[in-house]
Amino acid sequence: MRGDRVEVLVDTGAGVRAFEVAATKDGRRVEITSGRGVVEVAEVTRTGQAVRTARFMSSRVVAIVEHPAVDGARRPAAQPGDQPGA
Repeated sequence: MRGDRVEVLVDTGAGVRAFEVAATKDGRRVEITSGRGVVEVAEVTRTGQAVRTARFMSSRVVAIVEHPAVDGARRPAAQPGDQPGA
């Protein structure tokens, strides 16, 4: 979904650096795969074709943080003490 993004924190030897891959257009999503010592983060289309890909050595990855898109249509749940119709 547009707005989805994944932040990957990588140990560079001189500190930790953050890399980000985001779904930039409607209908795209961000997928994470790992295997054989490699973590891959890719922005893919609806058909599954990769648009952008970032690959990292899994031994250097400190953290992977997923940030889902905020749905503007969703309203927060009513809180105790809220006035109805306000």
